[in-house]
Amino acid sequence: MTGLEKILKAIEEDATAKAEAVLAQAEKEAEEIMSHAKLEAEKKCHEIAERSASDVQAAVGRAESAARLAEKKMILDAKQQIINSVITNARKSIAEMPVPEYEDLIFQMIKKHAHPKHGVIILSEGDRERLPDDLENRIKEVLKDKKGASLTISEETPQLNGGFILKYGDIEENCSFDALFSIAKENLQDKVNELLFD
Repeated sequence: MTGLEKILKAIEEDATAKAEAVLAQAEKEAEEIMSHAKLEAEKKCHEIAERSASDVQAAVGRAESAARLAEKKMILDAKQQIINSVITNARKSIAEMPVPEYEDLIFQMIKKHAHPKHGVIILSEGDRERLPDDLENRIKEVLKDKKGASLTISEETPQLNGGFILKYGDIEENCSFDALFSIAKENLQDKVNELLFD
């Protein structure tokens, strides 16, 4: 082997060694880059999975909340229908009540609502005709156990769907069936709301 061949061979071997070293270094760096990229990718996948799980939980929570609200609304609507039906039936029952029973009801209401002082009772025209002729005496009889309570029948005949108005000076107590049913409906609705939203 000549001197030139030896020099060329040495250069070739040196170049091959350097190339192998560069290649090994490049492979090592590539491996590190891949390892780092894999860790980053796993980290990103984990973050996305956590966000997805959180988003899914939030969506499920919203759906459950909406379903509970819809259920409460349906129950409330049903109870409102029941309240309205009960009040409508009660009104109809009073309107169709035989005269003796209606009289008893009116006298019970007078006894319950009369104040222990003198006042005026205002009846509708329909009730004035429907109730007995000796109405004033019957009222005295009903109130005899209520100390100080007495009522004079007014000549006024307002538009009432049954019941009466008690007047004590400037103070009026509306005991008409419309007013009493309105109060009863509000009380029933309050109780329904308490049951639903407690």
